[in-house]
Amino acid sequence: MTSTASSSVARHGGVRFVPSRMVTGLAAGVFAALVWATYLIAAKTGTAQGLMPQDIVLLRFTTAALVMLPWLSRHDPARLAGIGWRRAAILATLAGPPFIALSTGAYLFAPLAHGAVIQPSTVTLASMGAAAVLLKERLTRDKLVGVALIVAGLAVIASHAQVMGNPRVWIGDLLFVAAGLSWAAFTVLLKRWSLDALAMTAAVSVVSALVVVPLFLLGGDFSRIAALPMGALVAQIVVQGVLSGVLAFVAFGVAVRHLGAAKAGLFPAIVPVATLLLGIPVTGNIPVGFEMIGAALATFGLVTAIGLVRALFSSSPRTKG
Repeated sequence: MTSTASSSVARHGGVRFVPSRMVTGLAAGVFAALVWATYLIAAKTGTAQGLMPQDIVLLRFTTAALVMLPWLSRHDPARLAGIGWRRAAILATLAGPPFIALSTGAYLFAPLAHGAVIQPSTVTLASMGAAAVLLKERLTRDKLVGVALIVAGLAVIASHAQVMGNPRVWIGDLLFVAAGLSWAAFTVLLKRWSLDALAMTAAVSVVSALVVVPLFLLGGDFSRIAALPMGALVAQIVVQGVLSGVLAFVAFGVAVRHLGAAKAGLFPAIVPVATLLLGIPVTGNIPVGFEMIGAALATFGLVTAIGLVRALFSSSPRTKG
């Protein structure tokens, strides 16, 4: 019997085996989503400790650039490992300092639960829309029902903004939406340009650092970073720079390359629940009732949109022996 695992699902003895590319893509996407959840928590914790968005931007891209420079120095540094300066500048605009400033600055107005739901939901919805328009992917009933549930969940959260005691929560929510749209555009370009994950990560990190570090040296204030306890500073450097700035970037690039932009853009479905659950022991903040209801609706909508609900409740096809 000839092996055909390269592009189709292999079967043996009635058991379905997932192609290795799909397994790799799924594992990379799940890992990236878990790191994103950790990043959201670290960003909220950092702002609560007095950091401003520009401080987190500096920690993230200075660390990421230092990690990636040795690799880049051996892979055509003049052309940024083949990415090119124009493409690198576009990607850094979409997923670099402006993206981090938006997603982190939103926490100056909105709580963790809002970022955990609104930003990843926006990524998923925008990626799905881009797939329908640019990739001609059909909008199935599952996707439409999922979108309706996501919108309902976001409406529940937004309608109770006044309850949070901050009438400007809506500003943070809009910043989360803008960050989600930016990342969705980044996702589509990764697939369209078929970029190598390591090369993309190195290019975005270095270009971002070349912009951020000089600006911060000219007019930045290091006092907030210096005031952090050593443990908190190390945690921010590891989470922002190494995990989120390098490893999650590489993992997401692998997911996009193996699964495509549309499917990779759905991994944020994991983020809301992961962020809320991981955030309880870290921040000590337990989501209130309406936040839990909104998060549950949005998360169930995301799961429905990617077809997991139908897969769980439909019998798997039997093969003839």
